[in-house]
This record gives sequence, C-alpha cells and structure tokens, in this order.
Amino acid sequence: MDTSFGSKDNLPSFTQSSPRDHGRTVLNLVFQAAEIFSGMEEQLRETEARAQSMCKSAEQRVRLAEKSIEVAERARREIVNDAGRKLQDASKALTNAQARIVAAEDKVTALEIRAQSAEAQLHEAKQALLQVEEAIRERLLSEKRSSIETQHDLASPRENG
Repeated sequence: MDTSFGSKDNLPSFTQSSPRDHGRTVLNLVFQAAEIFSGMEEQLRETEARAQSMCKSAEQRVRLAEKSIEVAERARREIVNDAGRKLQDASKALTNAQARIVAAEDKVTALEIRAQSAEAQLHEAKQALLQVEEAIRERLLSEKRSSIETQHDLASPRENG
C-alpha cells in the first residue's frame, strides 16, 4: 500500500488550480485510488492464498491424525481381543486344573481307603497267622509230650523188669 496517500503533499489544492487542472487532478486521484485498490486486491489474494494453504495443511494434519487414531483404535481392539482370548484360555486351563485336582483328590481318598482296608486285612492276616502258629505249637508240644510219655512208658517197664 502507498503510505504517502494520507500526506498533505500528495493532496492537490483545488483552490489554487484552474478548472482545467481540476479534471486532471481528479483523474490522477482516480488512478491513485485504482492503484491503491489494486494493491489491496493483491494483498487480499495473497492473504486468501495463505489462508487456503493453511487450511489445506490443517486438513492434511487432521486426516493424518484421524488415520493415527484409527490405527491406534484398531491396535487397542486387537489388544483387548487378544487379552480376552488369553483370559478365556487361562480360565479354561484353571477350570481343567481344578477338575484334575478334584479327580486326584478323589483318587487319593480312594487309595487311602484301600490302604486302610489293606492294613485291616494285614492285621487280620497277622492275627490269623499267630493263631495258626499257636495251634501248630500246641499240637507239636502235645505230640512231643505224647511221644515223651510213650518213650517214658516204654522205658519204664525195662527198668522194672
């Protein structure tokens, strides 16, 4: 813009000039005004071009940001889905492990009952064995006494004879 527009030096003095000069002066003023308006229009076009460039740049940044958000959201969903699958797998594994523990506890209980039963049978077998041993001992002793008495009876008549 022309900074000299508002100065007193550029303003024509109508009082000192002739009427013919008035027309030329007005024409000069119109040309100056046209130049000023032309400069203003050029500045306006430049400002508008910068504004459009800034808008396009901002629009591109927004699109990039939206794409980044979409990528991040997709990654978040994948992580959540993966975590959900892993949690389900862990839950199934825990349920299976608990079932195996219960089955193992049932087996241990059954084995303990069998062991107690075997111990009871062993005790009964020992008692029966002791009774058999006692019966054998009594019989052997009884036969030995009988044999000794028979030998003693046989030996006694010789001594008397």
